[in-house]
Amino acid sequence: MAKVAFIGLGVMGYPMAGYLKTKGGHDVTVYNRTTAKAEKWAAEYGGAFAATPKEAADGCDFVFACVGNDNDLRSVTTGENGAFHALKEGAIFVDNTTASADVARELHAAAKARGCGFIDAPVSGGQAGAENGALTVMCGGDAKDFEAAQPVIECFAKFVGLMGDSGAGQLTKMVNQICIAGLVQGLSEAIHFAKKADLDVEKVISAIRGGAAQSWQMENRWETMRNGQFEFGFAVNWMRKDLGICLQTANETGARLPVTALVDQFYGEVQAMGGQRWDTSSLIARLEHAEKK
Repeated sequence: MAKVAFIGLGVMGYPMAGYLKTKGGHDVTVYNRTTAKAEKWAAEYGGAFAATPKEAADGCDFVFACVGNDNDLRSVTTGENGAFHALKEGAIFVDNTTASADVARELHAAAKARGCGFIDAPVSGGQAGAENGALTVMCGGDAKDFEAAQPVIECFAKFVGLMGDSGAGQLTKMVNQICIAGLVQGLSEAIHFAKKADLDVEKVISAIRGGAAQSWQMENRWETMRNGQFEFGFAVNWMRKDLGICLQTANETGARLPVTALVDQFYGEVQAMGGQRWDTSSLIARLEHAEKK
């Protein structure tokens, strides 16, 4: 059993912290910007909650965070009352936020200066993966820190892997989001085409799902996409944040991402339709909205 803190109790962090307590049996203290949610978590799981990230991290062996973006991450780590101000020597900070590789390297250096470890460990699998303790965790950092943290991370994961040095976890998550952007657009166009061609979408999916067109998105989202239901996963606002990081990094590295850039614009149109909180499969709504104009 380790002494663990978890910072950020959103739709992902709340169940992830829960698995650290129930499956791992760790002594868990949580922090959330909205204290009521931290109090709810502590009552549900029998852990503790703290008033600040610094207070939550005090004396901990491992500190996890799952917050919104680079600035949020800096705020809860090196900002006033940030967790880094209380990290004990040898503690390891595990960041599950999807953020930039630059901030991962920045905080890795800051942690090292304090005699601590830092792992960038963004996750994939969505809300369902978090609730089922079945996330994929892509890590970047020092091997010895990863080896120490891996058994703890595995409490909420089906796969945990070290991708390389600091920042490699975030870069791998960018690859994941690039893949998803193209897949969802392709699936949206396919279902839209099938409907316009007066095909039975269910029969079509049954015919092609066992072949080269198969994907997780097809298996889990085709029916809700056909029905115009978009309340089942990762929000468009967050996808645009992620794709923005991908495109910025591509610009810095010289990578060419024409499809990703186009799909990012399409998600902007979905936002303009009022779909900021719809899940990423809502790209099909843009196609169907356009034909009504």
